[in-house]
Amino acid sequence: MKQLLEIIAMLMLPLAMQAQGDYRSQAWAPDNGDGTYTNPVINADYSDPDVCVVGDDYYLTASSFQCIPGLPILHSRDLVNWEIIGYAVKELKPREVFDKPSHGNGIWAPSIRYHDGEFYIYWGDPDYGAFMVKAKDPAGEWSEPLCVIPGKGIIDTCPLWDDDGRCYLVNGWANSRARFASVLTVRELSADGTRAISQPVIVFDGNGTENRTCEGPKFYKRDGWYWIMCPAGGVPTGFQLAMRAKSPYGPYEHKVVLAQGKTNVNGPHQGGWVHTAMGEDWFLHFQDKECYGRVVHLQPVNWKDNWPVMGVDKDGDYCGEPVITYRKPKTRAPWKVVNPVESDEFSTPAMGLQWQWQANYDQTFGMPTTFGTFRIFNFKHDKEAANMWDVPNMLLQKTPADQFTATAKIRVTCKAENQAGGVIMQGLDYSALMAKRVGKEFVLQRVTCLSADKGKPENIVDIATFKPTEEDKTDYKPAIHLDIYLRMRVDNGMCKFSYSLDGKKFKDAGEDFKMREGKWIGAKMGFVSVEPAGNTDRGWVEADWFRVTK
Repeated sequence: MKQLLEIIAMLMLPLAMQAQGDYRSQAWAPDNGDGTYTNPVINADYSDPDVCVVGDDYYLTASSFQCIPGLPILHSRDLVNWEIIGYAVKELKPREVFDKPSHGNGIWAPSIRYHDGEFYIYWGDPDYGAFMVKAKDPAGEWSEPLCVIPGKGIIDTCPLWDDDGRCYLVNGWANSRARFASVLTVRELSADGTRAISQPVIVFDGNGTENRTCEGPKFYKRDGWYWIMCPAGGVPTGFQLAMRAKSPYGPYEHKVVLAQGKTNVNGPHQGGWVHTAMGEDWFLHFQDKECYGRVVHLQPVNWKDNWPVMGVDKDGDYCGEPVITYRKPKTRAPWKVVNPVESDEFSTPAMGLQWQWQANYDQTFGMPTTFGTFRIFNFKHDKEAANMWDVPNMLLQKTPADQFTATAKIRVTCKAENQAGGVIMQGLDYSALMAKRVGKEFVLQRVTCLSADKGKPENIVDIATFKPTEEDKTDYKPAIHLDIYLRMRVDNGMCKFSYSLDGKKFKDAGEDFKMREGKWIGAKMGFVSVEPAGNTDRGWVEADWFRVTK
């Protein structure tokens, strides 16, 4: 009977994954239902977004840094309603670096393109060079990452296949590695995009000007003109540049075509331009919202004297301001109202597409079950570690809105002293609500760390003590179990923790926590499960469900 149930579950998996794509968020939905949308169209940390169009379909990817799986792939048919359909990278190399959390490293500022029947994604790893993966089906398997150009400092890469089949690559430079920045370079790649066949040429220099920190370039061609679109002026304070030339190597003339103006959309930063099948032009970019990360906005693009004016240009100076509410892009047919998935019932034997680990996956991190739960095994944590910054098996996802509530129903299973698990809001500062085994009981604790990335110690406050919900009857390595509901309520950058034993009456659990961004990413929420290093059998957290509501 058990084998039959497992077979049925596996047969249902594709249907379950498809159903996951029809998810509607209770926390943030940009489609107003009246032919308009409200920015951000994705109110979650999809940093450095880029997009390509194939017929009526749009595909978006974004920076994922050290988080695995990496390079999320999102799909839409109206540029407003997006669903997660997969990831392009399963692990990062070298493994000795990325098998443990390498915060802020890894995949920076990718670009996605469709060429000759295949999808390509290029990105820069600031320590190892420019990489590429490709696939015929963006929701399917992608190739293993290929290092196209080895070297330090290469970031923000984007290819352009010209009309004659030649391929060019534009990129920015990381000052932290190369010790120079604010320049964009172009070089030629082989026609198949797998290797450089020329040396880089500086085509734009923002040093010593208002165009400092020019980065994140995207390469296009339109009506015989080569275009590079990029942000400059800094992440929270900058603007969008459009550059044009008659040669991929320039010389380029440029204009500022999008800036904050009188809006509250600070520093509209790098993104991607698309020309739709309906003949319209649109631009997706991010806005840095500190602890919430870099959320995605959609701007209309109108051409004026062969310049792409983004947003709404109220004074005719070719520089638009971001729109907040605007009409939706035209489509051939209505597209479903759908949002990136957040809640998870853990009802299928596969990890939900919203979740990522903090390092390359190891099977001892945890795994789905066929009985409607997801098990996160305790990470055996170094006794000398001051905090949990380097715990790789945190199962985390992005925050979805400025205000929301995330509630988890879990069972904490402990086979030895000091094993603990619960929920966490993680960033450079973090706070967790965790149940820890002490003797034959559980102690619920608030574990908070400020400047975790700097190795600062945790502050631990005991909240309550509980008898086990259940104890194993066997004499062989018995465990004690606690069934508990844990909740995080987020409101304008503050996180309030609470708990319940019945899922109805919740009690506050310590002081409110001021959320803080991570290393180049927003704060992330989810599960943590740890224990002291040693030879004891692991405990675990069994997650029954995780629900995000308004």
